[in-house]
Amino acid sequence: MDAVLEPFLRREPPGPVRTVLRLGAAELLLLGTPAHAAVGSAVDLVPKPFAGLVNAVLRRVAEAGPAALAGLEAERLDTPAWLWSAWHAAYGPAVRDIAAAHRQEAPLDLSLAPGAAPPEGGEALPTGSHRYPAGTRVTELAGFAEGGFWVQDAAAALPAQLLAARPGERVADLCAAPGGKTAQLAAAGAAVTAVERDPKRAARLQENLTRLRLPAELVVADALRWEPGGAAFDAILLDAPCTATGTIRRHPDVPHLKRPKDVGAAAGLQRELLAAAARLLAPGGRLVLATCSLQPEEGEAHLAAAAALGLALDPVRPEELPGLAGAITAEGAVRTRPNLWPDRGGMDGFFMARFRKARFHKE
Repeated sequence: MDAVLEPFLRREPPGPVRTVLRLGAAELLLLGTPAHAAVGSAVDLVPKPFAGLVNAVLRRVAEAGPAALAGLEAERLDTPAWLWSAWHAAYGPAVRDIAAAHRQEAPLDLSLAPGAAPPEGGEALPTGSHRYPAGTRVTELAGFAEGGFWVQDAAAALPAQLLAARPGERVADLCAAPGGKTAQLAAAGAAVTAVERDPKRAARLQENLTRLRLPAELVVADALRWEPGGAAFDAILLDAPCTATGTIRRHPDVPHLKRPKDVGAAAGLQRELLAAAARLLAPGGRLVLATCSLQPEEGEAHLAAAAALGLALDPVRPEELPGLAGAITAEGAVRTRPNLWPDRGGMDGFFMARFRKARFHKE
């Protein structure tokens, strides 16, 4: 929208006025709003000294029509330069496909409770999730109130699947809210301890588990300093806090809220959490690290840190990810991207890696 407006502005307007101009241009060019309505409502939103400017600029945009968008490199214009550079360095020409995927509304993916039938109107994905068209209201689907399913992007469902919790195992889900992965682990029959430091998010997690009728011990604590006592865990899932650049389809504000410094800060916290998780894991136990970020610093870069903690990478096999063999990296970790499965509606961008703790490791 800024590129569309540029030819019609002689000088930079105040921030709020530019915002109104963006809204008006979007209504005219993307939403099909009648010109008189889009221009009139925009004029009403700005102080009187700027009413003439807004009226004149948006009328010019209306006259140009869809031609104003022709030739614009929308994918690059809609992506902050620092993110485009980072993704180009990591993924090469695929950066354009990633950015294009961000311009599409994400579908609704569900994970099913044990024995539950999927609601009608969905598509069964190769990895086990069920997908519904964008805009589907989950609370209106048959089986929601009965706890038959929960919302979880197809990529977000993979870390718990790779951990492959078994009945009776002691499993910790660190940074657990809102609880989709906790639900997967509990549904597998594991004795799950869900750790969440934010009391409000923990309350939401408990609400979700109650609706799903799935058991888990909920602990409100910071995973960095949590001392559970008792035996070490057989398996741990660490879905670490991150910059969330893999979820831009669902949260389009992310690229405009994050800055390059946020990547380093998130990666540092992830390293600390990984070390804390390794201390809680029994020798020979399994650990899956996951981040919903497209930044390599928050994913692939952690492999070396894990090795130093006595965590050996347990390579993911193609048969574990039906239809997603291309997401398995050369090392045996997993990197999903929004441009995967383009004919099905894409998926969130995740990094995930599975490790086994050495039976003997010097701290």
